[in-house]
Amino acid sequence: MIVLNGASSSGKSTLGRALQDRLPGTWLLYGVDDLVRALPPRLTSPEGIEFSEDGQVRVGPAFRAAEKAWMQGVAHTARCGVNVIIDDVFLGGPAAQARWQEALLDLRVLCVGVHCQPEVGEAREQARGDRVTGMHRQQAQIVHQGVQYDLEVDSAASTPAALAQLVVARLNHP
Repeated sequence: MIVLNGASSSGKSTLGRALQDRLPGTWLLYGVDDLVRALPPRLTSPEGIEFSEDGQVRVGPAFRAAEKAWMQGVAHTARCGVNVIIDDVFLGGPAAQARWQEALLDLRVLCVGVHCQPEVGEAREQARGDRVTGMHRQQAQIVHQGVQYDLEVDSAASTPAALAQLVVARLNHP
């Protein structure tokens, strides 16, 4: 298991795809965006998940219940022998990491912090067109505060392939 944590538009998904290209065997890439897309539209509410115009994200109890089930499902996939890369945004910092640690308790996990400068993240948000402008800036610090990593990378400092090589090297030599 590889868990990638970083703010929205920090380069996690791109790194995940580069890892899939570089790592041998089958590696499935699951992102928190997949969970959000799977939610019924009625859960875009205080009970589920809300995205404010300034880029803040708030989650409620219905989202947390769905998230817990999703995490357990992803962990079960890994327990069935399929390699997994997680692309997540630890909005709750160490509490979010603890939820993954609970789900992945008996699995070998490499936790990677993915960073980039706020202006780079904002430019990516605008280029993508499917993000609220300001989301990266809102999340850039809070998603990393108090989180313990095995490796941290700057997605603006190198190519996805080079960053993937760093992650693979760390995976092979813990």
